[in-house]
Amino acid sequence: MKKIIATMIFGAAAIGMHGAAFAADPAAAQYKADKSRADADYKAAKKKCGPLKGNDQDVCEKEAKAAHESAIADAKAKRKGSEADKDARKDKNDANYDVAKEKCDALSGDAKDKCVANAKAKYGK
Repeated sequence: MKKIIATMIFGAAAIGMHGAAFAADPAAAQYKADKSRADADYKAAKKKCGPLKGNDQDVCEKEAKAAHESAIADAKAKRKGSEADKDARKDKNDANYDVAKEKCDALSGDAKDKCVANAKAKYGK
């Protein structure tokens, strides 16, 4: 019986220490805070797009999404270190490319073709 109680106490202490170690991880806490801030900013930015119509609304929503994806990528890079920097740059580039393409939708014909070509050249697509 004493062995069982000792094992239970040791197990509970180990679990408690593991939970405390996770809670004390400043990188994880900072990531969670950065992600929450990015989500709140995205929600507010998207709400501002509501009164807009047509392509202006689409562009506004793409810009809000691009800013959100950039903020999340920065948070991940900050948490994971230099190995995530490349992924963060790619995510930001892709999001900005989507915004540029969406802006081209307001154009037509040759102007639209040039706009899309410029976006592809600028963002390496």
